[in-house]
Amino acid sequence: MRRRESLAWLASLGTGSVGLSGCASAPVAEGTGDLGVVIERARGTLALVNTSSRRVLAEVPGRGDLSHASVVFSRDGAQAFVFGRDGGLTRVNLLTRRIEARVMQAGNSIGGAISADGTLVAAQNYTPGGVKVFDARTLALVADIPAEYAPGQLSRVVGLVDLPGRRFAFSLFDGHAIWIADLSQPGAPRITRLAGIGRQPYDALVTPDGRYYIAGLFGEDGLALVDLWDEVPRARRILAGYGRGEQPLPVFKMPHLRGWAVAGRRAYLPAIGRHEVLVVDTERWIEVGRIPVAGQPVFVIARPDGRQVWVNFAVPDYHRVQVIDTVSQRIVRTLEPGKAVLHMEFTPRGEAVWISARDSNQVVVVDTESLQVQATLGIDAPSGIFFTSRAMRLGF
Repeated sequence: MRRRESLAWLASLGTGSVGLSGCASAPVAEGTGDLGVVIERARGTLALVNTSSRRVLAEVPGRGDLSHASVVFSRDGAQAFVFGRDGGLTRVNLLTRRIEARVMQAGNSIGGAISADGTLVAAQNYTPGGVKVFDARTLALVADIPAEYAPGQLSRVVGLVDLPGRRFAFSLFDGHAIWIADLSQPGAPRITRLAGIGRQPYDALVTPDGRYYIAGLFGEDGLALVDLWDEVPRARRILAGYGRGEQPLPVFKMPHLRGWAVAGRRAYLPAIGRHEVLVVDTERWIEVGRIPVAGQPVFVIARPDGRQVWVNFAVPDYHRVQVIDTVSQRIVRTLEPGKAVLHMEFTPRGEAVWISARDSNQVVVVDTESLQVQATLGIDAPSGIFFTSRAMRLGF
């Protein structure tokens, strides 16, 4: 493209008629590295935000049921793929602030992932149970993987993550299994099925180096771990004491494993139904400590440099957030950013954390050094917060 044509194109983005109804202003040409989205779950709307200026740029309506929505991004950070609870998959252009494509791909969906090369988008589904894979450019269906664990029986799918190459791993809640799907040839996916992993895997994650896939078990104590670097992957049990224990405790909300904090050689895990964060050695996969916290932890996330771990909680303590110093292994601050804290997201370099407080209708931005509030954004019933820096991270 010639320079004159490039300038004309940029000008059209800033002044042309590409805005959405409901947007506060027309879109402008800008990079995507400091963009993000906040889910406005009550209105089925996506709020486009800038993490540097700490402001809402626009709103994109017409998203369907976003009560448990999640978002992944294209490699360039310009496209957001939104997975709605109603089974909708929507591609949004963050520069033009337009919905470019939308498909209703299932009856009940619970999130998804994008392949490492950015060409495939996969959705994990409860109804019908399985994984559907789409071309990222067109949202055309390229593979349908039913999670059939017995004749005529489909399992709900959880814990879907991207792996190096065109591969995905996911867990079958009802099928008590972990599957690894190789989509090097999308029309003919190759499935590796790992059985005997434990009962009812409810969520999972892949470690930042892509080596381990770990699934939490709801039906029994412990976790299932798969070493993806093994020539023949197999599942083994770790942390036999991780769970509700011999005396079942009331669990107000299951923790999200994808929110696990991995900082250096340690992982910080939300203890199920307990007011504790577990500290785990990631070389031996054994518990090395427990940190008492204010309530039942839901998300336990690490600042990008690993120096801090931030924790939010289930009801009735979901107005609090606590900060753990990973050197001293102690709580250094308890914050109350608003009512019904649902999600937290660090800025790309970790100088700030954004916190959604649904019942206060606000997102609070906190400086991670001073632990002081930098900004408060009025957003209607915010839940999930997703920044484009996720595009550069495995498993996000």
